[in-house]
Amino acid sequence: MLVLHDYFRSSAGYRVRIALALKGVEHVRHEVPLLENAQRSPAHLARNPQGLVPALEADGRVFTQSLAIFDWLDARYPEPRLIPADPDARADALARAMVIGMDVHPINNLRVMRHLEHGVGADAATRSAWTAHWMAEGFSALEAMVRNSGGDGPFLGGAAPDISDCFLVPQLFNARRFAVPLDAYPLLLRAEAAAVSHPAFVAAHPDTVAPHA
Repeated sequence: MLVLHDYFRSSAGYRVRIALALKGVEHVRHEVPLLENAQRSPAHLARNPQGLVPALEADGRVFTQSLAIFDWLDARYPEPRLIPADPDARADALARAMVIGMDVHPINNLRVMRHLEHGVGADAATRSAWTAHWMAEGFSALEAMVRNSGGDGPFLGGAAPDISDCFLVPQLFNARRFAVPLDAYPLLLRAEAAAVSHPAFVAAHPDTVAPHA
């Protein structure tokens, strides 16, 4: 049985939960309360020396970094593919995912916010402005990428969700938490609208897996 160590509001954990649900892979969750610094515990650091989530235990191994976990899941559980096999479609899907996973999310996550507060002395308004700036920059680029591809949707890559949708939906969830305006991104919102009724996305939603749920 696979064990997913994550936090219910972690964007990276959320995207891996979506992937597991899309593929119908049975697993159990272990909540790692980030606000309590459980990610820095000796037990979790033994799993992931970065002290981050998610971490996926499988076959006596522990896999970290959500993009690497997606790649492993596609190799281990091929259907449905989340990273397309076609070279052009693969590059497009990964580029869309990386806008979120490498250019937006890492500079808005909890450890960065804590450093801005405690290491730099940024107040709440400054931190909110920082978050809104980087999300808007990434969303604007991603919107243009989807528009330029000329796809019919409803998902970012076409008729079915791929890795980029799995990365997008959690980031839009975060954007709303921080009151980031989203009206300028109709194609991103179209993909999200298609996802919200999909059972896999519903099963992975923070409200579904929250400890009090």
